[in-house]
Amino acid sequence: MTLYRQLLIFTLVLFFVLFTCTWIIKLQGTRSFLEDQLESHAQDTATSLGLSITPYIAENDMATIETMINVVFDRGYYRTIRLTDLDDTVHIDRTLKVIINDVPAWFIRAVPLKTPGASTLLTAGWTQRGSLYVESHPGYAYKTLWEAICNMTKIFGVTGVIVIVLGALGLRALLKPLRRVEQQAEALCKKQYTFQEKLPRTRELRRVVVAMNSMTAKVKKMFDEQARVANRLRKNAYSDALTGLGNRRYLQGQVAARMDKSDTASIKGAFLLVQVHNLLELNQEKGYLRGNQLLQKVANCIREATRGLKNSALAHISGGSFAVFLPDVTEEDARHVAAAITRGFASLAIEDVGSSENVGHVGGVIYEQVTSLKELLSEADQILRAAQNQGPNTWIVELLSAEPAITPRGEHEWKLLLNQILDNKDITLFSQSVVMSSNLKQLMHREILARIPLPTGQMLNAGIFIPLAERLRCISSIDKIVIEKAMLVDSGKLHSNELAVNISPSSLKDVSFTAWLLSSLKQMPPGAPRIIFEFAEFNATQELNILQDFAKEVKALGHFVGLDHFGQSFANFGYLKSLQPRYVKIDRAFIDELKEDSNNHFFIGALTGVAHSLDILVIAEGVEEEAQYQALCDLNIDGIQGYYLDNPTELN
Repeated sequence: MTLYRQLLIFTLVLFFVLFTCTWIIKLQGTRSFLEDQLESHAQDTATSLGLSITPYIAENDMATIETMINVVFDRGYYRTIRLTDLDDTVHIDRTLKVIINDVPAWFIRAVPLKTPGASTLLTAGWTQRGSLYVESHPGYAYKTLWEAICNMTKIFGVTGVIVIVLGALGLRALLKPLRRVEQQAEALCKKQYTFQEKLPRTRELRRVVVAMNSMTAKVKKMFDEQARVANRLRKNAYSDALTGLGNRRYLQGQVAARMDKSDTASIKGAFLLVQVHNLLELNQEKGYLRGNQLLQKVANCIREATRGLKNSALAHISGGSFAVFLPDVTEEDARHVAAAITRGFASLAIEDVGSSENVGHVGGVIYEQVTSLKELLSEADQILRAAQNQGPNTWIVELLSAEPAITPRGEHEWKLLLNQILDNKDITLFSQSVVMSSNLKQLMHREILARIPLPTGQMLNAGIFIPLAERLRCISSIDKIVIEKAMLVDSGKLHSNELAVNISPSSLKDVSFTAWLLSSLKQMPPGAPRIIFEFAEFNATQELNILQDFAKEVKALGHFVGLDHFGQSFANFGYLKSLQPRYVKIDRAFIDELKEDSNNHFFIGALTGVAHSLDILVIAEGVEEEAQYQALCDLNIDGIQGYYLDNPTELN
């Protein structure tokens, strides 16, 4: 029960106690007064009537005496008038039955009135001749008492209503600061930091509000400091301070994570090596400051050229060398990026940022097989040398090997394949377990993985065909097919009440898709599994506003939002407070480093601390070895996913 109701009920109880006490006092006082009045009335009548009939007593004129008694009795104020002689012989007796109208019988029984009688001696001269007894009728006293009690009850009833209304309004106004404190505490539980600018006038409430504001500020400061530490660790370990891009360590982790040897049919992408021309001469001629400015502008050119590509890894290797790792892209995409970078070089040449018009070159390779970073660098370096021989600001991108491609080449072939997939809904669902790190037998949820069959019979994972689907603007149709099939999955066979489904934020821009999805979720039966809509961190930060609105709607329907590849982008972790995902999955590039680099423990621990401070679960993806699992348990990771547990299995 709320404090408001308790205070209101307490006020009403006090009012009822006051009313009851007043009512009883009023009842007793009025009854005593009326009883005194009845006694006085009877005594006065007995005395006056006795004096009036005394002369006729001496003459023994009983007819006149009876007439006088009848006149008085017929007025109706008396219950009994009795004339007796000295021997107690009754000569005249007039009695009126007690019949009381307009007064409830229960009231008469509950509040009895004494009706005292009065008597007087009758004399003739100095001789006593008899006595006269008079008893007042209680009817009028009961009526008066009942009317007094009713009037008092009505007045108190009206007063009670006024007290309830004014008390409710007054208490609501007085407790409004406490309601704001409650809202502030609820927001704090949701890791939303709000402050009350307007302080209440009541001293005690003011102290509570000030203390709450102080606590909120301290909690916010703790989270911000924790997020800053994690960001600083990430930047120190994985980013280049000059350009803001990743460093060589970051590049190694991303390449190793994407070269998944267990699924060679899904290996596809490009690797570009970017070299600034004559950086050493520029530093010697115009100073290191000018050279650093050139490197920063080249980094901006690379960012612009890759802005539309998901999961790209950009790194400043050393000196004037940059690397662009583009997993899951087509040959056409890679050539487009290389051309865009060199166009940016041409613009920089016009700005005269270097020592000549030749700013740099790009050499790249297209791979469709597992390839180490060393091999990619070696091959790209050879192609880069060829580009440097072709003139200023040029690029060359070639295939890594002459083996026939297993995936479609060119936008036209991809369009034909995806159209066929959409027409036939030929998407196969696989699933993989996510379990609690503290108990590998306790399932957290199962992640649904979408794959499409190639004419060769091989399965192509979503990481390759989703970027093409987004470019061809059919991603919402593919996501719809995947979700439809996921909703039909028998959760009993999966032994899980929650299913994670990856969808693209681009689909949420399609109003018809979002309307269909929310409508489908509302129509799901009560026993259906809850769905966790999973987004890559990079995509989530790019479309944060859309995702926030979407997350609120699905949470209201009992479903959730999750993030994977957490830590891959260099976005500030502050977005977690507004998005509030169910969980985050740490990017496998950081998990892979646990095999060799023990210094990575502190960074993963910092990521985990940031998420846990917001009550967000932390899951490690890509766990493959016992050593990784043990290290993750020490880092307080909530769940794990990867080949250490099981391989993705096809859903029948």
